[in-house]
Amino acid sequence: MGLKPGAASEDRLRTRRAWSGLVIDVFRLNGDLIEAGDALVRDLGLTSARWQVLGAIALSPVPLPVAHIARNMGLARQSVQRVVDEMRDDGLVRLEPNPHHRRAPLVTMTPRGEAAYEQAMARKDVWADVLTEGMSPAAVEAASELLRILQERISASHGRIATIASSTRKETQE
Repeated sequence: MGLKPGAASEDRLRTRRAWSGLVIDVFRLNGDLIEAGDALVRDLGLTSARWQVLGAIALSPVPLPVAHIARNMGLARQSVQRVVDEMRDDGLVRLEPNPHHRRAPLVTMTPRGEAAYEQAMARKDVWADVLTEGMSPAAVEAASELLRILQERISASHGRIATIASSTRKETQE
């Protein structure tokens, strides 16, 4: 009583449906986080994107060029460059000479940028308390761990995506 080749078990089908639902929920969460984050820090001269870049700068033990900030964030260098340029124009960051690469200056926060980031983080803490009220730390940690594992698996699967796309394209054409 085995499965036909290509047939999926009920558990596999259930997992696929759960994955599809999770992906949709994460997309919605991302949109809501960006919208709410923008509202939370708008009066500080920040957006969610600016706040994210400032966070990457703050978390690095050394000043980094835009390409390294983008890589750490998993974003395209061009999009981070645009945000850095805007923040430089607004006095939130400055570009300093890079002794290792003349054409890739290091991005650092100005005192104004540091103050905006500190205020944003203080607001984030109050917001986190509101959002997680009644939740156990273990539940939040488990959700974070699941997302981290999935992100690692997605990153590791990039090399297989073309093969998957090609093989399923052949199946649908037959």
